Amino acid sequence: MNSSALTAKCAFGSAYGLPRRSVLLSLLLALFCLPSSGSLWCQDVGEAAPLKLMPLPRSTEMGAGHLSLDAHFKAGFAGDHDARLDAALARMITRLDRQCGEIRRSQYAGGSGGSQVLTLKVATPGDAVQSVDENESYQLMITSTQAKLTAATDVGAMHGMETFLQLVTIGDAACSMPAVTIDDEPRFRWRGLMIDVSRHFEPVSVIERTLDGMAVAKLNVFHWHLSDDQGFRAESKKFPRFTEAASDGQFYTQDQMREVVAYARARGIRVVPEFDMPGHTTSWLLAYPEYGSGEDIKELPTVFGIPQAELDPSNEKTYKFLDAFVGEMAEIFPDAYFHIGGDETEGKGWLANPRISAFMQKKGFKAPPDLQAYFNQRLLPILAKHGKKMVGWDEILNPSLPKDIMIQSWRGEASLSQGAVQGYSGILSAPYYLDAQKTSEMMFLADPVPADTKLNSAQQQLILGGEVCMWSEQLDSETVDSRIWPRTMAIAERFWSPQSDRDVANMYRRLRLASLELEDVGLTQISGPEKLRRSLFGSRDPELLNVFASVIEPVSFHERYQGQHTDGFTSLDRLVDAVAADPPGRQEIAQEIDAVVNHARAGNRQAAEMELRRRFTEWEQVAPVMEAWAHRSPRLSDTEARARQLGALGQVGLESLAYLDTHTVPASGWQDAQMAVVADADKPLALVRFVFLPALRELVQAAAANFDEVQSESNHLRYGGHYRIWLPPFETARLRSSVKALESITVKSH
Repeated sequence: MNSSALTAKCAFGSAYGLPRRSVLLSLLLALFCLPSSGSLWCQDVGEAAPLKLMPLPRSTEMGAGHLSLDAHFKAGFAGDHDARLDAALARMITRLDRQCGEIRRSQYAGGSGGSQVLTLKVATPGDAVQSVDENESYQLMITSTQAKLTAATDVGAMHGMETFLQLVTIGDAACSMPAVTIDDEPRFRWRGLMIDVSRHFEPVSVIERTLDGMAVAKLNVFHWHLSDDQGFRAESKKFPRFTEAASDGQFYTQDQMREVVAYARARGIRVVPEFDMPGHTTSWLLAYPEYGSGEDIKELPTVFGIPQAELDPSNEKTYKFLDAFVGEMAEIFPDAYFHIGGDETEGKGWLANPRISAFMQKKGFKAPPDLQAYFNQRLLPILAKHGKKMVGWDEILNPSLPKDIMIQSWRGEASLSQGAVQGYSGILSAPYYLDAQKTSEMMFLADPVPADTKLNSAQQQLILGGEVCMWSEQLDSETVDSRIWPRTMAIAERFWSPQSDRDVANMYRRLRLASLELEDVGLTQISGPEKLRRSLFGSRDPELLNVFASVIEPVSFHERYQGQHTDGFTSLDRLVDAVAADPPGRQEIAQEIDAVVNHARAGNRQAAEMELRRRFTEWEQVAPVMEAWAHRSPRLSDTEARARQLGALGQVGLESLAYLDTHTVPASGWQDAQMAVVADADKPLALVRFVFLPALRELVQAAAANFDEVQSESNHLRYGGHYRIWLPPFETARLRSSVKALESITVKSH
């Protein structure tokens, strides 16, 4: 086992905030690992450390040797470049210095003299306003003596710098990177992340660190959901009541919005604002009721849902108002696209208003979607006047609208494909709703244009990419990072990398390391939950709670809403808020159980069994302490039963291992009893769920299936002239906890 494998294992634990003791035990486990293809925690002796690039480049060709990054390192440009690229290089040098040390000194202390180790050459800065068609390609060539990064634009060069940073390896008290040639460009042009700041406001600092994370992930569109029923978050000087009456004092000034746009551009990211209309406009109409459909709105709603509130499409003053507002926002947001929302407009206010109802009859509109299409037809020339293209959710798709609008699909791949067949461009979001608490694997494998698509090549070109969506009903500035990251890195890879990139195990290996990198650029998806767990446990070192948290995750948005009735006043400081979706325990335990039940190579099986026994024993030990703590803590009170279940599940695991280890047939009814324990733990409770239950079921089934194996062994022993002594299961488990007792205990007959 080489040092890089040990380092990767340690990083694995640290990247997800696992207890120090677990990390140390994992390191001990690594000493027993033997070579295994696809293993998450073993690496062949003498094998070069695999690349940790994420997203995967289009083309990678390994060379011979390594480039040292030492006190002689210097990076610079060949040819013309602009101030934006200077700033990007300075940020890269700072991050490289954090990894290797003394890089800033070597870069700046020697002045302009000295040869360059890294040379950057950019053909053109790119468009003054970054477009959806910006060339983001780059080529990176690293030899044992130098590195060259060439790119078509600043944006491509910045992507190449991110790749350069991810190539750094540390070993033998030195920093280096492997010789490699990379030719890279994204598969999709639109690779976005949407954050809703209406339900829970996010300060500028949160937005900017999110943009830093997006740059690492090579995402290029920040979709800023600035208005909804629960709040209007953008300052308008022409319409000041938006922030005076409809923001609860939480909004972005125009200077702050310009700051975010500039911050994003410096990192190669476009900012697309969304102002939802004609529905989801309670906040609009609280401020300016004269543009509504007659709703009597007294205050911002604190309950999440879809209140009856819609702009009045029959009122000509509505369009004059929108013309002035869009024009004002267009000066702040230079991107070509302007998101109008358009989703979930039920039209109840329209149907209830006699004047609007009469307008619909006069126009021949049979239902609210017809009136909404009319509204969008009137809105289109307003957007065009201010240099904007319309983008909206599925509901804006209507044959009456021209083909230059873009559809963002929350309804699914079928809806997106339907739009493409009709000639509309689109982006996919349905599989990438983070509040659904899907695993990274599920979202990584969901493709905007899957391999079995029925779309022809021209229709496929209309699918520009996709966007990750983070709705904010159940998060705030303290928890937002752990809800977005690191899972978004897996989706970003789907948007960037070749369609053939489907290796889930390799994705998870790189995701764990990428999580550390994200934390290092300022995100808090690791430290944030750790801080909240310290608060929950009232301790600087809540190791017991960390053990518990490492094997649970939040339930989905709808499960939490039904179980907690979340609203604007709900405190987001419970255990559900202090754990992350898809923790590494899911993959770890699944792989360890697979190694045990599917007869992996001896060394791997023994190591996996040792680690599982350690886990299950730890659960049994932690459970009563956590149960007692939950009993007296108001913020953990709902987890008391979950803690008790953790102990019971640990016992299920230990018994299963014991039967497998001793080749003992369980008693009649044992399997049903264990499955009942697992089924009970699978029921909704405390807004969290265990992540390892499918794997544990597999372990129980394997233990119960010992009968045939034991019968075969019995026949062999009967005719082989010797007998095997079967010790009680738990005595064998205790004995086999030492390495020397891993071999079978056999005595010859008298």
